[in-house]
Formats: sequence, C-alpha cells, structure tokens
Amino acid sequence: MVTPSLLLLLADGRFPAGAHAHSGGLEAAVAAGRVRDLASLEAFLVGRLATAGLVGAAFAAAAHRAARPGSADGAEAVGSVGGAEVAESVGRSAVLAGSAARPRMLAQLDLELDARTASPTLRAISRRQGRALLRAGRAIWPDAPFGDLPATSCGVHQPLVLGLLCAAAGLSRVETATIAAYGTLTGAASAGVRLLGLDPYQVQAVLVGLADVCDGTAADAARAADDPPERLPAAAAPLADIHAEIHATWEVRLFAS
Repeated sequence: MVTPSLLLLLADGRFPAGAHAHSGGLEAAVAAGRVRDLASLEAFLVGRLATAGLVGAAFAAAAHRAARPGSADGAEAVGSVGGAEVAESVGRSAVLAGSAARPRMLAQLDLELDARTASPTLRAISRRQGRALLRAGRAIWPDAPFGDLPATSCGVHQPLVLGLLCAAAGLSRVETATIAAYGTLTGAASAGVRLLGLDPYQVQAVLVGLADVCDGTAADAARAADDPPERLPAAAAPLADIHAEIHATWEVRLFAS
C-alpha cells in the first residue's frame, strides 16, 4: 500500500544517499560571485530546475516506466473492454514483456544520460550518488529489480536508481519526477544557508515560492518519459559544467560538488 510517508521519506534530504554532501554547483557559483544574496540564489535555483532538474526528473520517470511497464502514472494502462479478467491478462502480459526489455531500456537510459552530462566531474558525481542510493534501496526494497541495472565499474546514474526505488515503493511516475526535481532545489538551497549565511526562513520562503514551478517541471518530465530515451529532455547548463570542473580542482571545499 502506498502512503504519503513513503513520498516524504524519499524526498527527505536525510535519506542515506549522500545528498547532503553536495551543493549542486552552488559552492563554485558563490566563489565566482555569481550567487551572493537571496535574489541571486533564487535565480540559480530556477536555472537549476530548468536544466538539471528537468533532465534528472525525466530520466527518473523513464526508469520508473521501465520498472512498471503497462502503467501510466501509477495506474494500469489497460482498457475495460472484456472485463476484469481480460484487463488482468493484458496487464500481466505487459509486465512480462517489460521485464524482458527492462535491462536494455535501463542501459540505454544510462548511456543517454551520460551523453547529456558534458562535465566528467558531474558524470562521476551522478554515478557516485547512484551507488549510495542503490545501497539504501537494496536494504529497504531487496525485491526491486536492481539487478536489471547495467553492470558498470563506476555505477549507474542516480536518477535511474531513484526511478527504480520509487517504483518499488509504489509511487507514481509524477511522484517520482517530483522527488527528483525537488531534490535539485533543496540541496542547493540548504547549501546557500551555509555558504552565504542567509536567513533559513527566507530561504524556505523562496522554496515555497518555487513550489508551482517545481510541480510544473515534474509534470513535464513525467510526460516526456513516454518518449524513447534518445528524445528525452537535454537541457544543458554549460557554465555549471565549467564550475564543476573548477570546483573539482580545489584542495579545500565544503561540499563534494
């Protein structure tokens, strides 16, 4: 049974997947003087949501789709003609067919997300976070189809693991995309409080003001997940890629990214 608590659990920054150690590029942006106050932090968050947020949410939703074939936003996509017995049969066939295709779909998603991540540092970070999230997922949902993820020496991108986790938890595709989009905001927002000494109440007010934008991004991402992997969103942020490479050279830094 799906409960709201599961949604809150996976969206919580305290979930043991290492998200609290990352600023989402904010530390480098602060050092470069591009983010210096509440207004510029809000602009940074809007830009992050429109790029990394949209792409990550779309790929998480696509992984959710691969894990739950025959479902659309958490509901079985079968017709009512012929009664419940026919619907059950069609639904079972879709699951079996999807199970056979799942490893290939996830491998293609991993390659496509790699292609959309220009920075080698950001690619490594995404896979590192994916490994951390996978450890938590295997402990909580051992029956989830994590074995269908591509076997790579460096791990799988975090959004794909998130999609499988959310499917295992019984969350819908939109809820999955919402968690992914929301995560791109909260990590950077929390880092802003620490890096700039901002009033945490005002930062939370900014997040509340962005709630509708976040929901809209998640809805767009969930719809995009119906497209083949090569047609998923590819919004880029070249400056964020440059900042990530510079940040990786620092000897002293507060956040891992």
